[in-house]
Amino acid sequence: MNVSEAVAYRRSVRGFLDTPVDIALINDIIERSARAATGGNLQPWHIDLVHGESMVKLKAVMAQKIAARESEAPEYNIYPPKLSDPYESRRFEVGEMLYGTIGIAREDRKGRAVWFSRNFQFFNAPVGLFLTLDRQMGPPQWGDAGMMLQNIMLLLCEAGLDSCPQECWAVYPQTIRSFLGTPENRILWTGMAIGHKDINDPANALIPTRAPTKEWLTTHE
Repeated sequence: MNVSEAVAYRRSVRGFLDTPVDIALINDIIERSARAATGGNLQPWHIDLVHGESMVKLKAVMAQKIAARESEAPEYNIYPPKLSDPYESRRFEVGEMLYGTIGIAREDRKGRAVWFSRNFQFFNAPVGLFLTLDRQMGPPQWGDAGMMLQNIMLLLCEAGLDSCPQECWAVYPQTIRSFLGTPENRILWTGMAIGHKDINDPANALIPTRAPTKEWLTTHE
C-alpha cells in the first residue's frame, strides 16, 4: 500500500475484532511516526499505549463509570461552543449518517447514548493509545501532534490495521490521568483505538462526505 492508497483507505473504524495485535509492531509504527514535522524540533507529544491486562482493567473502570453515569469536567472544548455553519451542519450531517447506518433513530436518545458509550470500550479494539502534551504548548504544537497522529494512522493502514482517533476521552481527564499516571503538567488531547476492523459491523460501512474543494481551496496565479 503506497501513501496515496493509505490516505484513500483510512477511516475512523467503530467496530473491531478482538484479534490480538503485535505490540512490537505498534511500537515500531509510533517510533517511525515521530518523523512528523515539528516546529523547532520540539517534538511536543507523549504517547501511552494500553493493551493486555491494562486494557482489560481500563475497560472495566470505564464500564463502571458509564453505568454510574459519572462525568468529569473536560479540560478543553472539543468543538467551539458556538460552532457556525458550514461546520455545525457538517457535524450534524455525519452524526445522522452514522446513526442512520447503524439503524438508530434520532428520537432514540437512549439508544444513541448506549451506542456512544462503546467509545469508552475502544469499540472492542485490543490496543488503545493516548496522546498528551505539555500544558505550555500552544496551537502550533497541537498541530505538530496532529501530524504525528496522521502518520500513525497511515502506517497502521500499511500494516493491515485500522484505527479510530477518539477525542471523546478528553471528557474523562481525571480518570485517564490517574490510570496512566500522567503528570499534572501534561494535558490529555486524544485517545485512539487500534486493531483489526470488523467488516461485519454496520458502523464500518460509513464513508463520511468531504466538502468539494471549491469551498475551501483558493488558487492564486
